[in-house]
Amino acid sequence: MNEHLRTLTALGVVPVVRTPSAELARRAVTWLNEAGLATFEITLTIPDALDLVRELAADASLHVGVGTVLDADQARACLRAGARYVVSPALCTAIAAPCREAGVPFVLGAATPSEVLTAVAAGSAAVKIFPVSSLGGAAHVRALKAVFPAVPLAPTGGIGVTQIAEYLRAGSAFVGVGGKLVDVAALERGDRDAIRAAAATALEQVAAARA
Repeated sequence: MNEHLRTLTALGVVPVVRTPSAELARRAVTWLNEAGLATFEITLTIPDALDLVRELAADASLHVGVGTVLDADQARACLRAGARYVVSPALCTAIAAPCREAGVPFVLGAATPSEVLTAVAAGSAAVKIFPVSSLGGAAHVRALKAVFPAVPLAPTGGIGVTQIAEYLRAGSAFVGVGGKLVDVAALERGDRDAIRAAAATALEQVAAARA
Protein backbone atom coordinates (compact mmCIF):
# COMPACT_ATOMS: atom_id res chain seq x y z
CA MET A 1 0.00 0.00 0.00
CA ASN A 2 1.36 3.44 -0.94
CA GLU A 3 2.44 5.48 2.09
CA HIS A 4 0.00 8.28 1.25
CA LEU A 5 -2.91 5.84 0.95
CA ARG A 6 -1.81 4.30 4.24
CA THR A 7 -1.93 7.77 5.81
CA LEU A 8 -5.46 8.43 4.51
CA THR A 9 -6.64 5.06 5.78
CA ALA A 10 -5.06 5.64 9.18
CA LEU A 11 -6.66 9.09 9.51
CA GLY A 12 -10.09 7.78 8.47
CA VAL A 13 -11.63 11.08 7.44
CA VAL A 14 -10.62 13.54 4.73
CA PRO A 15 -12.07 17.07 4.80
CA VAL A 16 -13.06 17.97 1.24
CA VAL A 17 -12.41 21.70 1.09
CA ARG A 18 -14.69 23.43 -1.41
CA THR A 19 -15.10 27.13 -0.66
CA PRO A 20 -15.82 30.25 -2.75
CA SER A 21 -12.38 31.71 -1.98
CA ALA A 22 -8.85 30.62 -1.15
CA GLU A 23 -8.99 32.75 1.99
CA LEU A 24 -11.89 30.72 3.38
CA ALA A 25 -10.18 27.48 2.37
CA ARG A 26 -7.03 28.54 4.21
CA ARG A 27 -9.11 29.38 7.27
CA ALA A 28 -10.81 25.97 7.11
CA VAL A 29 -7.49 24.13 6.94
CA THR A 30 -6.06 26.15 9.83
CA TRP A 31 -9.01 25.61 12.14
CA LEU A 32 -9.51 21.94 11.25
CA ASN A 33 -5.81 21.28 11.71
CA GLU A 34 -5.88 22.97 15.11
CA ALA A 35 -8.64 20.53 16.04
CA GLY A 36 -6.52 17.52 15.06
CA LEU A 37 -7.25 16.84 11.39
CA ALA A 38 -4.13 16.44 9.28
CA THR A 39 -5.13 15.72 5.68
CA PHE A 40 -7.07 17.97 3.31
CA GLU A 41 -8.45 17.57 -0.18
CA ILE A 42 -8.29 21.01 -1.79
CA THR A 43 -10.69 21.09 -4.74
CA LEU A 44 -9.80 22.79 -8.00
CA THR A 45 -13.12 24.65 -7.91
CA ILE A 46 -11.57 27.04 -5.37
CA PRO A 47 -10.20 30.21 -7.03
CA ASP A 48 -6.38 30.10 -7.15
CA ALA A 49 -6.51 26.57 -5.74
CA LEU A 50 -3.06 25.56 -6.92
CA ASP A 51 -1.40 28.55 -5.28
CA LEU A 52 -3.06 27.50 -2.05
CA VAL A 53 -1.94 23.89 -2.52
CA ARG A 54 1.62 25.03 -3.08
CA GLU A 55 1.49 27.09 0.11
CA LEU A 56 -0.03 24.31 2.21
CA ALA A 57 2.19 21.58 0.78
CA ALA A 58 5.24 23.49 2.02
CA ASP A 59 4.11 22.65 5.57
CA ALA A 60 5.42 19.14 6.25
CA SER A 61 2.83 18.62 9.01
CA LEU A 62 -0.02 18.78 6.50
CA HIS A 63 -0.98 15.95 4.13
CA VAL A 64 -2.43 17.82 1.15
CA GLY A 65 -4.23 16.35 -1.84
CA VAL A 66 -6.17 17.90 -4.70
CA GLY A 67 -9.71 17.02 -5.74
CA THR A 68 -12.05 17.60 -8.67
CA VAL A 69 -9.23 16.80 -11.09
CA LEU A 70 -10.65 16.15 -14.55
CA ASP A 71 -7.78 15.69 -16.98
CA ALA A 72 -4.06 14.99 -17.36
CA ASP A 73 -3.02 18.65 -17.58
CA GLN A 74 -4.79 19.44 -14.32
CA ALA A 75 -3.16 16.39 -12.71
CA ARG A 76 0.31 17.55 -13.81
CA ALA A 77 -0.35 21.03 -12.41
CA CYS A 78 -1.46 19.52 -9.09
CA LEU A 79 1.66 17.39 -8.92
CA ARG A 80 3.88 20.38 -9.61
CA ALA A 81 2.12 22.22 -6.78
CA GLY A 82 3.01 19.42 -4.35
CA ALA A 83 -0.15 17.29 -4.15
CA ARG A 84 0.42 14.06 -2.25
CA TYR A 85 -2.67 12.46 -3.79
CA VAL A 86 -4.99 13.36 -6.66
CA VAL A 87 -8.73 12.75 -6.67
CA SER A 88 -11.25 12.78 -9.52
CA PRO A 89 -15.02 12.63 -9.08
CA ALA A 90 -15.34 10.40 -12.15
CA LEU A 91 -13.51 7.78 -14.20
CA CYS A 92 -10.97 10.25 -15.56
CA THR A 93 -8.38 7.61 -16.40
CA ALA A 94 -6.25 10.24 -18.18
CA ILE A 95 -4.89 11.31 -14.79
CA ALA A 96 -3.35 7.88 -14.26
CA ALA A 97 -0.20 8.30 -16.38
CA PRO A 98 1.10 11.56 -14.87
CA CYS A 99 0.38 10.34 -11.35
CA ARG A 100 2.15 7.03 -11.94
CA GLU A 101 5.15 8.86 -13.41
CA ALA A 102 5.34 11.03 -10.28
CA GLY A 103 4.78 8.11 -7.92
CA VAL A 104 1.71 9.80 -6.45
CA PRO A 105 -1.50 7.84 -5.78
CA PHE A 106 -4.69 8.81 -7.55
CA VAL A 107 -8.31 8.08 -6.66
CA LEU A 108 -10.94 7.76 -9.39
CA GLY A 109 -14.67 8.21 -8.88
CA ALA A 110 -17.19 5.42 -9.41
CA ALA A 111 -20.81 4.61 -8.67
CA THR A 112 -21.39 1.08 -9.98
CA PRO A 113 -19.58 -2.27 -9.78
CA SER A 114 -18.49 -1.93 -13.42
CA GLU A 115 -17.04 1.52 -12.73
CA VAL A 116 -15.24 0.27 -9.62
CA LEU A 117 -13.65 -2.49 -11.72
CA THR A 118 -12.61 0.02 -14.39
CA ALA A 119 -11.05 2.30 -11.77
CA VAL A 120 -9.09 -0.59 -10.26
CA ALA A 121 -7.88 -1.68 -13.70
CA ALA A 122 -6.61 1.88 -14.30
CA GLY A 123 -4.51 1.70 -11.14
CA SER A 124 -6.67 3.75 -8.78
CA ALA A 125 -5.18 3.46 -5.28
CA ALA A 126 -8.66 3.66 -3.79
CA VAL A 127 -12.04 4.18 -5.43
CA LYS A 128 -14.12 7.23 -4.60
CA ILE A 129 -17.79 6.25 -4.34
CA PHE A 130 -19.58 9.42 -5.39
CA PRO A 131 -22.11 10.84 -4.78
CA VAL A 132 -22.68 8.22 -2.13
CA SER A 133 -25.64 9.79 -0.32
CA SER A 134 -27.80 9.61 -3.45
CA LEU A 135 -26.54 6.12 -4.34
CA GLY A 136 -27.82 4.48 -1.17
CA GLY A 137 -25.43 5.66 1.50
CA ALA A 138 -23.54 3.20 3.68
CA ALA A 139 -25.66 0.34 2.38
CA HIS A 140 -24.28 0.97 -1.11
CA VAL A 141 -20.71 0.88 0.22
CA ARG A 142 -21.45 -2.35 2.08
CA ALA A 143 -22.84 -3.95 -1.08
CA LEU A 144 -19.79 -2.93 -3.15
CA LYS A 145 -17.40 -4.10 -0.42
CA ALA A 146 -19.03 -7.53 -0.46
CA VAL A 147 -17.97 -8.09 -4.06
CA PHE A 148 -14.73 -6.09 -3.93
CA PRO A 149 -13.33 -6.96 -0.47
CA ALA A 150 -9.75 -6.05 -1.40
CA VAL A 151 -10.56 -2.65 -2.94
CA PRO A 152 -10.18 0.40 -0.67
CA LEU A 153 -13.44 2.34 -1.00
CA ALA A 154 -13.61 6.04 -0.19
CA PRO A 155 -17.20 7.32 -0.18
CA THR A 156 -17.98 11.01 -0.35
CA GLY A 157 -20.89 13.26 -1.23
CA GLY A 158 -23.47 14.32 1.35
CA ILE A 159 -21.93 12.51 4.33
CA GLY A 160 -22.57 14.15 7.70
CA VAL A 161 -19.98 14.18 10.48
CA THR A 162 -22.17 11.93 12.65
CA GLN A 163 -22.35 9.34 9.85
CA ILE A 164 -18.61 8.73 9.55
CA ALA A 165 -18.55 5.71 11.88
CA GLU A 166 -21.43 4.11 9.97
CA TYR A 167 -19.51 4.40 6.70
CA LEU A 168 -16.29 3.07 8.19
CA ARG A 169 -18.12 0.10 9.68
CA ALA A 170 -19.65 -0.55 6.26
CA GLY A 171 -16.14 -1.21 4.93
CA SER A 172 -14.85 2.20 3.83
CA ALA A 173 -11.08 2.67 3.94
CA PHE A 174 -11.63 6.35 4.64
CA VAL A 175 -14.45 8.86 4.23
CA GLY A 176 -14.52 12.23 2.48
CA VAL A 177 -16.67 14.86 4.20
CA GLY A 178 -17.34 18.20 2.57
CA GLY A 179 -19.91 20.81 3.51
CA LYS A 180 -20.90 19.19 6.80
CA LEU A 181 -17.32 19.56 8.03
CA VAL A 182 -16.07 22.48 5.96
CA ASP A 183 -19.13 24.62 6.66
CA VAL A 184 -18.88 27.69 4.43
CA ALA A 185 -21.44 29.68 6.42
CA ALA A 186 -19.50 29.09 9.66
CA LEU A 187 -16.26 30.05 7.94
CA GLU A 188 -17.77 33.25 6.55
CA ARG A 189 -19.06 34.38 9.94
CA GLY A 190 -15.75 33.50 11.60
CA ASP A 191 -17.23 30.78 13.80
CA ARG A 192 -14.06 28.95 14.70
CA ASP A 193 -15.76 27.02 17.51
CA ALA A 194 -18.32 25.51 15.13
CA ILE A 195 -15.61 24.29 12.75
CA ARG A 196 -13.52 22.85 15.56
CA ALA A 197 -16.57 21.18 17.10
CA ALA A 198 -17.36 19.49 13.79
CA ALA A 199 -13.75 18.30 13.58
CA ALA A 200 -13.92 16.90 17.10
CA THR A 201 -17.08 14.99 16.22
CA ALA A 202 -15.43 13.60 13.10
CA LEU A 203 -12.45 12.34 15.09
CA GLU A 204 -14.76 10.82 17.71
CA GLN A 205 -16.61 9.00 14.93
CA VAL A 206 -13.37 7.52 13.57
CA ALA A 207 -12.33 6.41 17.04
CA ALA A 208 -15.74 4.86 17.73
CA ALA A 209 -15.69 2.90 14.47
CA ARG A 210 -12.26 1.49 15.23
CA ALA A 211 -12.74 0.81 18.94
